[in-house]
Amino acid sequence: MPPTDPLHGPPGPPDEGGTGEPAQPNRSQRFRRAAGASARAARTAASGTSRAAKVSANRLHRAAEAKGAGQTGLSRLIELNAASAFADALVTVALAGTLFFSVSTTEARGNVALYLALTMAPFAVVAPVLGPFLDRFSHGRRWAIGFTAAGRGFLAWVAADAVMDDGVWLYPAALGVLVGQKAYAVTRAAAVPRLLPPEGWTLVAANSRLQLAATFGTLVGAPVGVLLTQIGDDWPLRAAFFAYVGTTVLAILLPKRVDLSAGEESASLSDGGDGSGKFRVGPAVVRALRANAALRWMSGFLTMFMAFVLREEPVAGLSDLLLLGIVAAAAWLGSTAGSSVGALVQARSPDRTVLVLVGFAAASAAVTAVYWSLLTVVLVGLAAGFAQQLGRLSLDAIVQRDVPEQNRSNAFARSETLLQLGWVVGGGVGIVLPLVPWVGMTVATIVMAVGLVFALRVRPRAHQPTPAPPPARPDE
Repeated sequence: MPPTDPLHGPPGPPDEGGTGEPAQPNRSQRFRRAAGASARAARTAASGTSRAAKVSANRLHRAAEAKGAGQTGLSRLIELNAASAFADALVTVALAGTLFFSVSTTEARGNVALYLALTMAPFAVVAPVLGPFLDRFSHGRRWAIGFTAAGRGFLAWVAADAVMDDGVWLYPAALGVLVGQKAYAVTRAAAVPRLLPPEGWTLVAANSRLQLAATFGTLVGAPVGVLLTQIGDDWPLRAAFFAYVGTTVLAILLPKRVDLSAGEESASLSDGGDGSGKFRVGPAVVRALRANAALRWMSGFLTMFMAFVLREEPVAGLSDLLLLGIVAAAAWLGSTAGSSVGALVQARSPDRTVLVLVGFAAASAAVTAVYWSLLTVVLVGLAAGFAQQLGRLSLDAIVQRDVPEQNRSNAFARSETLLQLGWVVGGGVGIVLPLVPWVGMTVATIVMAVGLVFALRVRPRAHQPTPAPPPARPDE
């Protein structure tokens, strides 16, 4: 009989290098025990996540239905936006791990550059074609919104297979998902004015709620995606598929008034005559659009440039992953703050607000170029998120004030296409620049200054006719 260890008990079975039986049964037992513990932990986590998600969803539903939004169907659009953001966050986490964090900085830049270049190419077609296409699709916008979700779901599943097999379809599928996100933003933007309650709501208030719902969806989706990557790189994409299926169902269940376009007319985003007979938006709208395009460029630029430069030039001795999380949190806080104060832009002057925001973004970029530190990096992320969101809400206020109701949906959708294109161009510039902090932030400062001058060149008329008074500002 083998001796017994008084501290540890009888010895275990000999390993494969000994003279006894192979240790395979013992390994199998350990594997089964680990698998059982993992399964129990997964069930516990899933149960807790399900309860938390249910409570949060109930709160979101109650907030979305406030002030008559439940009667017009605006609440359904708000919930749809949260579901879409949840699914998009899962895809973002999956692609970030596959294209960015799992490879070196040089290879990651090449991966993301290819991804963004493929994204920019279809925008040459999307920008001029999507607006007229949606004009002809005006009696089926619910299905158009649903199609953007269903298409993203299918492509997420294709990307999941490509991740597992190292297939060539990863980039085309990722491209399709991103273009689907942009198309969704455009179609959703056209639906918002049609669902506004008759009293107590404005475009600013509605889009503030939509943005807060998207923030909620992202906050839930991102950690869920991170947890799923611990199981497998394809799991967030598989989960995104089912989330997109749910989003598709929510889109089809939107009220029928989303499809109604009686009395609506096309709009041109040019202040000059184009011979098309379309309604031409006023110079105030054009100026706000130019300013917002600069702000959206800044957002795309910082997203890509910071993602790479913080890997090469970390600050405060922190890891690149932690730094990126801090900057992303700062941008989210800024965006949330912009949404929270968005309803105030109607009491103030939205025309001046949007110009001040561009100057504010330029100043923050200039300070960061001179003083590169953790504090300035956080501040520029906070400023960019705040300026982009409040600038967009200021644009909404100007559109509601100066564009007649029958042209508002069309102008809103077209402006969203322009702003999405601005983000993509900014992201492209952020990738190709040298990874030198002062160089990138100096370029950002110059671009923002040029954008401000370009916007100021448009001089609104002293007295612009207001087709209809906007609804009363909600008491928020």
